[in-house]
Amino acid sequence: QSELGLHPVQVALQVALPEIDGAIEPLIYAGRDGQSGRAIPMQDRIGALATRALNWARLRGTPNSEKKVCICLFQFPPDKGNVGTAAYLDVFGSIFSVLQKLKAEGYTVEDIPTDIEGLQKSVLEDPEASYSMADLNVEYRMSVGEYEKLCPYAADLRENWGPPPGQLNTDGKDLLVYGKRFGNIFLGVQPTFGYEGDPMRLLFAKSASPHHGFAAFYTYLEFVFKADCMLHFGTHGSLEFMPGKQVGMSGYCYPDRLISVLPNLYYYAANNPSEATIAKRRAYASTISYLTPPAENAGLYKGLNELSDLVKSYQGLRENPQRGATIVNSIVATARQCNLDKDIEDLPEEDFDTKQVNIEDRDAIVGKVYRRLMEIEARALPMGLHRIGVPPTAEESIATLVNIAQLDRPEMGVKGLPRIIAESVGRDAEGIYRGADDGVLDDVGRLQQLTLASRAAVRALVLESTNPATGRVEQVNPFLRDVFSFFGGGSPWKKALAEAGFPECSEDDLKPLFNYLEVCLGEIVRNNELPGLVKALQGEFIPPGPGGDPIRNPDVLPTGKNMHALDPNSIPTKAAADVALVVVNRLLEGLEKQGEAPESIAFTLWGTDN
Repeated sequence: QSELGLHPVQVALQVALPEIDGAIEPLIYAGRDGQSGRAIPMQDRIGALATRALNWARLRGTPNSEKKVCICLFQFPPDKGNVGTAAYLDVFGSIFSVLQKLKAEGYTVEDIPTDIEGLQKSVLEDPEASYSMADLNVEYRMSVGEYEKLCPYAADLRENWGPPPGQLNTDGKDLLVYGKRFGNIFLGVQPTFGYEGDPMRLLFAKSASPHHGFAAFYTYLEFVFKADCMLHFGTHGSLEFMPGKQVGMSGYCYPDRLISVLPNLYYYAANNPSEATIAKRRAYASTISYLTPPAENAGLYKGLNELSDLVKSYQGLRENPQRGATIVNSIVATARQCNLDKDIEDLPEEDFDTKQVNIEDRDAIVGKVYRRLMEIEARALPMGLHRIGVPPTAEESIATLVNIAQLDRPEMGVKGLPRIIAESVGRDAEGIYRGADDGVLDDVGRLQQLTLASRAAVRALVLESTNPATGRVEQVNPFLRDVFSFFGGGSPWKKALAEAGFPECSEDDLKPLFNYLEVCLGEIVRNNELPGLVKALQGEFIPPGPGGDPIRNPDVLPTGKNMHALDPNSIPTKAAADVALVVVNRLLEGLEKQGEAPESIAFTLWGTDN
């Protein structure tokens, strides 16, 4: 009768902790009597548990050539050109790789198009199909009679959607299953929520339900196509958000009803363990994590580039009272044209002549503009989309490692690269950061130098293991690098730092950092996403691993793992506690300036890379 399902304490002890060891499918098969404490078995749940276990076991015994697999595509919002969408993922390119891999493993995969575009068109039927669901390829037409016979809960959907076939996924007569079959592989398009203006309504509405078309899709997979396994493709679909208990599904919860007894695999973005956990607990998904594309600096363009050039000119002519002041006037005018006056406090008006102020005041003006320019330039943008089975390029690996190298990891005895570089010139990294935040021109410039030097050093590391013909890291070989370093007079990154103007960086500090980065590089380029899928389709154990931001926690790598949420034994780290202290102190300082004191404080934990 509980709307919640398991109590949070039970979830922690009986679900969350076993997930860390790789446990899947938290099915409840008995409950305790409130008076006597006696365990009371639930026959329907025992039957579901046994059948699901047998179906997983059958994956081991069934020859690959006979296995039927449904690859499920998503589309949200509908009718917006979004068939085959997923967070950070090149969906059709990834599916093309998966189909080729399955065929190589002996699965019956027939009539695969010769390229990715052909695969996409086979599902969308024509180039305009992405704009109208009615143009999608119809794989199966299910009559109302067949639907009501095969779907055991069809009558329960009438309260919200009326009699079948309803208005969605139908031609007015039959219920339509969209997708394309390639031998024993069905590439199906999951129907839409039904409440497109408010997609979360189904999760929280007590009396809501999926529509008839949604139920018909999963009914087709189980009883008509007779799938041996599901593969939901990418982050994320809507099955796991259907109405029902939070954790500990009953036979009346719609995620349980829809997935029924089918083994459910789910490619999920490695940086989103929170929503992956919903899929694991409510839709019985065994997740296979995929790598999110690295973030690269956004860079500057148009007027902002011109402004950057003016700042560089000023740095060379700042002590010239005439030309320096003239350049500052141009900087102020250009900054206002770029609307930076909305972000920079106390930016002078365009008609203000900076010849009237001293060099320190001009430095302060330029420092504020320069700081804002660096903030814009350093904004992180994803480098395209990830494709399953394709390791990152050397440039993508560099972008990831540069971010990993920024952080101190005191629990491992590893200093961050900016700190090592700053200490080599007698500065403290935090002091440079604070000065740059305050618009101190020298510190803003020094921070830019640290950034460029860090990238140069990491690039030197990655290029040592890059195949020039492919532009990808194919094998990390520290032995060859050590030999070349011995005869060449120092490590490649030490040389790169010297060329960037920092020859005095401590080798004692650099060595543990770059040894760690080398390990991370090997994990970044290791391809476990396709092998993980192949193992899962054999009914084998998928090794568990944490999800989250691979920058802060490189243990997320390599991908291809069955993600779990927070490990209570690993948090908080010393670095996290140090950051929290700074954040809380700033919060209290800000409230003190406003003359307020908090009466109560609430925290929301959300495990993504935001």
